Amino acid sequence: MVEVFVEVCREDAILPRYANPGDAGMDVYAAEEVIVAPGETVVVPTGLKLAIPEGYEIQVRPRSGLSLKTPIRIPNSPGTIDSGYRDELGIIVNNNSDKSLCEEGKPPYTLDEKGNKNGTYIIRKGDRIAQIVLQVVPKMVLTRVSSVKDIGTNRGGGFGSTGVTG
Repeated sequence: MVEVFVEVCREDAILPRYANPGDAGMDVYAAEEVIVAPGETVVVPTGLKLAIPEGYEIQVRPRSGLSLKTPIRIPNSPGTIDSGYRDELGIIVNNNSDKSLCEEGKPPYTLDEKGNKNGTYIIRKGDRIAQIVLQVVPKMVLTRVSSVKDIGTNRGGGFGSTGVTG
């Protein structure tokens, strides 16, 4: 276990926690209500400040159920919280709803909705919005060479070069 220090900086903020033994990620909770319109990207405050040990990072990742059941996304996943960051942890959230399929004047959906409905969503204080995973971060040393062609194995090809079927 690695000790990460946490400061609660908003009233009633909920500390992240593992939902089950053996889980890799701790659930992170919204510290205030936030409305996310279709196509909008917002930062959801957590009410927490962290002191991460040097040599580690915390990665912010989506919760799988939220990604399956709603158009709410963590766009920079995994997001990195560096060991030197000491401000409030905010979770970047995007509403990926198709604006052309949204009903005008419909009240916001909650994160409890199922069926990946297009529209405005309300993230309520106390909603589980993401998960955080502690990771070791090895440092790298870059060595300048005239060519990397003959170093290691070149798998050949890039984006999409192996196709989509086996």
